[in-house]
Amino acid sequence: MADPYATLGVSRTASEKEIKSAYRKLAKELHPDRNKDNPKAAERFSDVTNAYDLLSDKDQRARFDRGEIDAEGNPANPFAGMGGGFGGGNSGFGGGRGRQYTAEDFQGFGNDDVDLGDIFEGLFGGGGARQRGGSPFGRRGPTPPPRKGADIAYRLRVPFVDAAARRDQRITLSDGKTIDLKLPAGVEDGTQMRLKGKGEQGPGGAGDGIVTIAVEKHPFFEREGDNVRLDLPITLSEAVHGAKVKVPTVDGAVMLTIKPGMSGGTVMRLSGKGFTGKSGKRGDQLVKLQIALPEDMSDLETRLEGWQDEGNPRDKLGV
Repeated sequence: MADPYATLGVSRTASEKEIKSAYRKLAKELHPDRNKDNPKAAERFSDVTNAYDLLSDKDQRARFDRGEIDAEGNPANPFAGMGGGFGGGNSGFGGGRGRQYTAEDFQGFGNDDVDLGDIFEGLFGGGGARQRGGSPFGRRGPTPPPRKGADIAYRLRVPFVDAAARRDQRITLSDGKTIDLKLPAGVEDGTQMRLKGKGEQGPGGAGDGIVTIAVEKHPFFEREGDNVRLDLPITLSEAVHGAKVKVPTVDGAVMLTIKPGMSGGTVMRLSGKGFTGKSGKRGDQLVKLQIALPEDMSDLETRLEGWQDEGNPRDKLGV
């Protein structure tokens, strides 16, 4: 894995906010749902997620910056970058792959008081050297916890009325099992829900399932914030004489009283028939009256013959 800072495109001095912002931007751009025909984007999405996992953990980030662990979270090679003394080739301690060191390998130091036990313990992590403040090669940081499995992305299409009424939704997971999800307050198109432990298995346990909600369009309801709008056709007779009419809502049909003489364009409010906001309070349904004239106008024309409305409904418009 590449340097996590380079993967996210941030500097090594980046703040937590900058790191989170960079991750969100890349994750949105590379999300598998947006790149179904681009396997490289899925690979980059995984790299970006792993880089963010490391840098968002203060302890892991500090250990990486000190060189104690690599970009995968594994302990760094204690001999890396030491050069000729211990680093490799055919000389020093690094020569020969699979070589077994013995006391004879360390002859010639010129000091009979050298404790070979301390040297071996210091090189290979023995407890004695550490306890006596011996060789720095024996120092080891705490073993990082095993990594969890990868997250699995799901997309759940939710009918408009179900989203407004927050009806439970059933989803089928990658293992074939189904679970019922309770929609959160404030749910909207693009809302994400995290299912703990419903991702891929890994050495450190299962990852999570990430469910993205897609709220479907409705043929006559329209969302406006937490409110629901509806254009309701009424007859000319209902507008003139008044009536009780049935009105659809996301919770089922209700009766609405139309007072005599109500004009087209009048907006009536049905309290608590909208979406539930993040505060837990439901919005309203706003019903806009639309007067629908009959398809066959002959009878109406006969009845209105000789009658002329002298009013000006456009007076408020200044015309």
